[in-house]
Amino acid sequence: MADEALFQFLHHEVIQYVNAAENGETENGRCITKLESMGFRVGQGLIERFTKDTPRFKDELDVMKFICKDFWTSVFKKQIDNLRTNHQYLAFTCGLVRGGLSNLGVKSVVTAEVSAMPACKFQVMIQKM
Repeated sequence: MADEALFQFLHHEVIQYVNAAENGETENGRCITKLESMGFRVGQGLIERFTKDTPRFKDELDVMKFICKDFWTSVFKKQIDNLRTNHQYLAFTCGLVRGGLSNLGVKSVVTAEVSAMPACKFQVMIQKM
């Protein structure tokens, strides 16, 4: 994975670019949707890379443990309880988690809620097929 500062800079620039491109349209909703979609695709790609030498997961609980411990730490270089609380950052991050889960065969809806700064709470609802 590239240097942490490069990832953060790219993340910030993507948000700025999408904000500028969406100015004048139904701005915030479309911006968040685009960021979530971008995060979804990035999450799919990263999961492919991170799990290529990993044995198959037994169940959804093992998948969630992997996402919360290994995946999150690999991407953000931090524990899962430390995250920027900008809602646009959260849209990308929700997509990132949803994309990772999707590539592991878990269909889900991922939402984030900011109750007290600087903490946020992610909720992953697994959808049975």
